[in-house]
Amino acid sequence: MIIERNNVDRIFKALNDQIGAHGGYAVGLVVCGGTALTALGLVIRTTKDVDVLGLVNEDSAGIHIKKIEKFPDWFSKAAATVQRDFDLPENWVNLGPAPQVDLGLPEGFESRLIKKKYGDYLSVYYISRIDQVYFKLYAAVDRNGYHTDDLFALKPTIEEIEKASKWVLTQDVSDDFKQILKDFLRKHDYGIVAERI
Repeated sequence: MIIERNNVDRIFKALNDQIGAHGGYAVGLVVCGGTALTALGLVIRTTKDVDVLGLVNEDSAGIHIKKIEKFPDWFSKAAATVQRDFDLPENWVNLGPAPQVDLGLPEGFESRLIKKKYGDYLSVYYISRIDQVYFKLYAAVDRNGYHTDDLFALKPTIEEIEKASKWVLTQDVSDDFKQILKDFLRKHDYGIVAERI
């Protein structure tokens, strides 16, 4: 099965139930990529996996994102049961983007997260549209492909692309990358931004 708009809530509710069944505790996950785009209705497409950026600690001072190296055993067992029940790919919920927490997140990132509670055990914090623009620009310049499609499906304004470009340049400070970014912007009719950065 693939993850899409009409089953993403069902899959996460099942994961919530399995966390409880496997002796887990309440957890908040920051989710980006295709699942976040789909769940929020920002881009209607399918995806094979759930990209987890990190864990959320939420207290009176606000939201704090913690990098996670490995899921707890009870979470992995819960995810494996959901994988079986929904015929999902192996590693369907993964920590692929987790290093981004160390590399740096856009300013105000935490305040823009969109929380959805799936039960007593699982809360998902989806990244916002503008943060998708930041991440997708970085991925599009680096890897192109569907990331480019996602980026332009979000219909970013010139101002948003300029802000995203400035953030992207903090992630890779090399002159070569800056030139690749400028070429990408010119190719996609954002030449005015290429001249400003």
